Amino acid sequence: MKTSILFKTMNFAFLVIGMLSFGTMNAQQTTGDVTKASDIVPGTTTTGGAIRVIDNRGTIKYIQTQNGITMLSNTTDDVTTTTLQLGGTLTNDTFIDVDGNVFGLDGIELISTETASTDATTASDHGTGTGYTILVRDEATGAVKKLLTSDLSLIQSGQESFTASAGQTAYPLTGSPELPAYSQVWVYRNGVKLIANVDYTIASSTVTLVPSAVAPNDWAVYAGDVIEVQYVR
Repeated sequence: MKTSILFKTMNFAFLVIGMLSFGTMNAQQTTGDVTKASDIVPGTTTTGGAIRVIDNRGTIKYIQTQNGITMLSNTTDDVTTTTLQLGGTLTNDTFIDVDGNVFGLDGIELISTETASTDATTASDHGTGTGYTILVRDEATGAVKKLLTSDLSLIQSGQESFTASAGQTAYPLTGSPELPAYSQVWVYRNGVKLIANVDYTIASSTVTLVPSAVAPNDWAVYAGDVIEVQYVR
């Protein structure tokens, strides 16, 4: 059976495919042969297959989709029309290189009071969980992944108190948090603030006191002193 195609309804779809395949993507198949799919039969519903077309020299050719592009053939009106559209299942790892250009999405809904997800699972389909997660990018692989909001803290803070033994200078914080710069770390001895980088130093997750024997600013650590560390990062 000879199949004709209504090109007007397909121009936009071909344009989209052309845009996606013209020097903007890698990792998906770019070499070798793709197995030809079965011909689409006009008037039957299908989301995949090969569209038979004839070029201006009478050569029969075929157009088909894969890797996230879906087609839909009409079953009632204009049964010789098949539409290609974005959306589907990726069959290959796929990357889009914006090459310094802006890649943006308009019309996105702004949310403010919705509940964060507590039941999200890996590789889940939409509709299988509740609430919201956050999309993030793995800098090592470029992969887009999702993150529970409870695992993302843009601002972290901490506070811990120690009861010193005589002469104790090192105070490692529980959980080994990476301490930020001096301007974001405050250390107190019995409620009195110590001077950063003078009375104490910080390295990784440890605060080290630096007592002085030089008058009039001499001081020492005595048993029972309360050393408090506060930080924000």
